[in-house]
Amino acid sequence: MAFVKDMVRMWLHAWKRFVSIALISLLGVAVLTGIYAGCRDAFRGTDRFFDAQGLHDIQVLSTAGLTDGDIAALRKVRGVAKVQAERSQEVTFDLGGRKSATMQEIGANGIDWPYVQEGRLPKKAGEIAVTRKFIRDSGKKIGSHLTVAPESSSSATSVSDSGESDTQGAEDKAPSFPTKLTIVGVVLDPQNLSNPDGYSAMTSFRSTAATDYTFFAPSDGVTGTLYTSATLLVKGSANENTFDESYENTVKQVADRIDDAVKTDRQKVRWQELLDVGNRQIAATRAEADKKFAEAQSQIDENRRQFDQQVDQIMSMQAGATGAMDPTQLNETTRETMRETIIAATPELAHAKQRLDQAQSQLDEQKAQTEQTLKTKENELKTSIPQVRWYVQDRQSLGGFSALKSDLDSIQSLGNAFPIVFLVVAVMMSLTSMARMVEEDRSLIGTYVGLGYGRLAVASRYLLFALLACLIGGGLGLLVGFLGIPAFLLVVLEGMYVMPGVRLEYDWLYGSLGIALFVVGVLAATIYACVQEMRMTPAALMRPKAPRAGSRILLERIKPVWNRMGFLSKVTARNIFRFKSRLIMTVGGVAGCTALIVCGLAINDTVADLGIKQYRDVYQYDLMVVSGDSDADEMRAKVASDGRTTSTMNVRIESGDMAVGKSDSGSGDSSGSVGSESIQLVAVPEKRLSDLGKMVTLQPVHSGILGTSSIGGKGSLKLDDDGVIVAQSAASSLGIATGSKVRLTNGDGVQAIAKVSAVNRNLIGSDVYISETYYAKLFGKSFVSNVSVSAESDVQSTKSLTWNAMYAKLSGSDQSQTDYAQSLEKDSSVVKAVSSAHMADSFKFDLMGAVVALIVVLAGGLALVVLFTLANTNVSERVREMATLKVLGFFDREVHHYVNREMMILTVMGVVLGLPLGRFVGGLLTMALNMPSLYFEVEVKPLSYVIAVVATMMFALLVQLFVNPVLDRIDPISSLKSVE
Repeated sequence: MAFVKDMVRMWLHAWKRFVSIALISLLGVAVLTGIYAGCRDAFRGTDRFFDAQGLHDIQVLSTAGLTDGDIAALRKVRGVAKVQAERSQEVTFDLGGRKSATMQEIGANGIDWPYVQEGRLPKKAGEIAVTRKFIRDSGKKIGSHLTVAPESSSSATSVSDSGESDTQGAEDKAPSFPTKLTIVGVVLDPQNLSNPDGYSAMTSFRSTAATDYTFFAPSDGVTGTLYTSATLLVKGSANENTFDESYENTVKQVADRIDDAVKTDRQKVRWQELLDVGNRQIAATRAEADKKFAEAQSQIDENRRQFDQQVDQIMSMQAGATGAMDPTQLNETTRETMRETIIAATPELAHAKQRLDQAQSQLDEQKAQTEQTLKTKENELKTSIPQVRWYVQDRQSLGGFSALKSDLDSIQSLGNAFPIVFLVVAVMMSLTSMARMVEEDRSLIGTYVGLGYGRLAVASRYLLFALLACLIGGGLGLLVGFLGIPAFLLVVLEGMYVMPGVRLEYDWLYGSLGIALFVVGVLAATIYACVQEMRMTPAALMRPKAPRAGSRILLERIKPVWNRMGFLSKVTARNIFRFKSRLIMTVGGVAGCTALIVCGLAINDTVADLGIKQYRDVYQYDLMVVSGDSDADEMRAKVASDGRTTSTMNVRIESGDMAVGKSDSGSGDSSGSVGSESIQLVAVPEKRLSDLGKMVTLQPVHSGILGTSSIGGKGSLKLDDDGVIVAQSAASSLGIATGSKVRLTNGDGVQAIAKVSAVNRNLIGSDVYISETYYAKLFGKSFVSNVSVSAESDVQSTKSLTWNAMYAKLSGSDQSQTDYAQSLEKDSSVVKAVSSAHMADSFKFDLMGAVVALIVVLAGGLALVVLFTLANTNVSERVREMATLKVLGFFDREVHHYVNREMMILTVMGVVLGLPLGRFVGGLLTMALNMPSLYFEVEVKPLSYVIAVVATMMFALLVQLFVNPVLDRIDPISSLKSVE
């Protein structure tokens, strides 16, 4: 019992060490579990939401639309739970300018079911549900009316119209929706969880949607038998977390079955259907022509019969008048000769015969021409119908899904890296504290061992002390980690995404392992400290520890410096460098904390400079204007008439997709892969390839070691007809380098394998630059264009590109350029106008900024605890020394200066080591953040180094305020008598 009382008394006396270990454990467990828990709660909440709304696991698209036969074939695939055929159509309307929307049919099988936020889902023809983004932009509300017009070059129907415009039978009609609409509800599209009321600048550079809005309509009132897409749910997928690898494997198995068992056959069947439709149309045209020709021939024959009767009557009248033989009794040759004579003698008859012969000749010529035309169409039909391609895509192809997953994965990667530093620091500080604690109790330990107590029982005093501190600190850390930090992260995330049903959850396994990790580390340090002392005999333990043998330090050998140092300076230098463990622990602990602060600030600086570097440096143009294909000429005329531009360049911009190529073949007949990136495909006119560098800074990027990259000189990169130039922000996330093969998907959904000729420095967005010739080589047969406004180009396709966009340099200030871009967006011919000046000033990445702020605060807290622990340990080790100084006549202030100067020097050494370490670690972490449409070019501003230095030094000064009273309370007499 006395042993237990003494143990408790010892614990109470060492409450500062207890608090230090508990606080370090609290911070470590909080960092280890907090970021993980926040991301996991978001993952689980969105997974539940996706399951509740039936977000499709697989989507099948076709360049020729999908039929009922295709849907039936998909239902037979093993592993498919549900198949929903979907129809959609692109429409346009006026909303302070020309805007576009996708009319999406709400399926009957519960797949991709919109989430109702206000009102109700539409039920009758003409009713629609809209997104909150449309409500915010339009100012309309439930009950408002809207009139839309079908888009003439709608990409929603282009997949069904491509190759079918001349061969589409009555049984294959593209989808058509009502145009007089009434808003009855506000919904959330499960395919896009972006928060329109949140950080709009965050999503603007990722927006690759082909239309501005999505409208949801019921099946009532929708016509057309062709389907735009088919969405599928996979058996067992709802039991898996959509963000886990097990889910991806489950879906991939079914996608592979579709590729292997259904895709090729249905492509052939659909192509044959189109061919049969064409043949039937040709046969119907031939039958119709034959019918009309027969009617015309019958009319000519009737007229000729009447003409012959009239001539025969004249012959009979002439024979009766002359008494000649009846013409009917003459042979045919004689009668024909008489007819010719009568016709020639009668101008009216001759003219009538001429007209009959001419009509017959024209009819025969029309017959021949029609037959020749139909034979030509028959011969050309097979070559005029393009090969039908299916594209099998999973959820990764959804821009909103991949953006959310990538954001959370990147934040989670930070949460996996920083706890390592906290754990290392915790072990170091625990070793320092417990080693000192055990050393202070040497005599007591020797006494207990001499009295017969086992070494394990004696060591349990310190093991239980460390264990209790870890458990209490870790328990509080779990509260912060599973409640505080996740709540903070979810507030930030909900500013970017709408995530209904997300709730805070506790993970017993991960939480227990988090505490266990720090318990093991701290107990290991404690065991090491106990073993080091208890391996000696009780007699040796009860005797005072022999002073360390004196030795010279390196500085003493540098005579010019050493001889000019004062006495106290020499004492300070010896105290710092002779005690290696204290030096390593203090410098290492301070360096680790400083590195964490610098690392967090490095990420913050990198993110803060993204907008300026991209829109001031990479993009040299001041304005980008995009229009619809049909309004391209009008848009250019509008910009030209305004007279604000100093130079312009026409380009074509399409929203597409890029993935790592599966083969080196030129076919694009590969299904969607897991690694894909939404891109902005920029086609450049052949004669303006050399001018691209005047609008966009072209700098080649080459991969280096440890994920680093080197940037070539400006202007050293040229776009040619041998490949595409890929933005660094897209290449980094997909692991693409110069010479790689990629699968490109253009705005019409057509895919092709392309070669990457170079990777260009680019930080925001995923631009892929392609020449007009190379574009035609890849997509020429499937490219649809209704306007030709470019110069001549050597293309393999006879169709010309429509330059639907323009890069322009403007005159005037940044504000005037921003105002001009906003005014252009109100023009009916403009779909989108982007001012580089506005984007540079308004770009923000609040999610990363919030996480960085959290990391810096926690790192600062760790630095404070570390410095406090080290300072108290330093004082406890040197109580007799401080007592001696007081006996020698040192005043309290002089004692403070004597002790604190050593700590400040060690702190400065740790800061000096921590600054480059933080820059290095920050660079590695920043480059590891592979996020869609973003590349983090590491940047650390001088102010960040200053902040890290000042913060650490301020913590050191703050710790001095706590240490000085401890020094003042040292009693010289009792301290010097303690050994006796």
